[in-house]
Amino acid sequence: MTSSPEQSGPPMLVLGKIVSVHGIRGAVKVLSHTDPLDNVLDYPQWSLRRGAEQRTVSVTSARVQGRVLIVQLKGVDDRNQAEDMVNFEICVAQDALPDLDEGEFYWYQLEGLRVETLDGQLLGRIDHLLETGSNDVMVVKPCEGSVDDRERLLPYLPDLYVKHIDLQAGLMQVDWDVEF
Repeated sequence: MTSSPEQSGPPMLVLGKIVSVHGIRGAVKVLSHTDPLDNVLDYPQWSLRRGAEQRTVSVTSARVQGRVLIVQLKGVDDRNQAEDMVNFEICVAQDALPDLDEGEFYWYQLEGLRVETLDGQLLGRIDHLLETGSNDVMVVKPCEGSVDDRERLLPYLPDLYVKHIDLQAGLMQVDWDVEF
């Protein structure tokens, strides 16, 4: 999930993208950024955005097919209408996301945080996170004030390396050697 500026209203998050059409009856293929991928279906109404163009649509049916979802949208009944939906991002309001337990975070909340070692050395800022199967990985890119100009891949393991997260201060402290 990535954060998305919005003209008015609550901040929006991009949860996926319509990537192509499926069949002749108006179904679309959706690449979901949620985990599991069908969590995007927890939101039966989507705000779609493609550049400056915005639409609101309702999901009438959906199923998982491999790494994508096959989705039928209300009012989209043929292939031509479905082709017009390709490349729209699927957005929902941040405040529509379920509350998390203490110590849990959405990825969009971590992106942009400054990453410092326990002794205060700035490694950079979290650019994005990667899912690797065994654990998530933070891509930390150098920023003004960083100890060097290296990009680092740090495992997101709260019990081992990630020691403290302060969203208000925009800071994550990690137990990490700057030489690694």
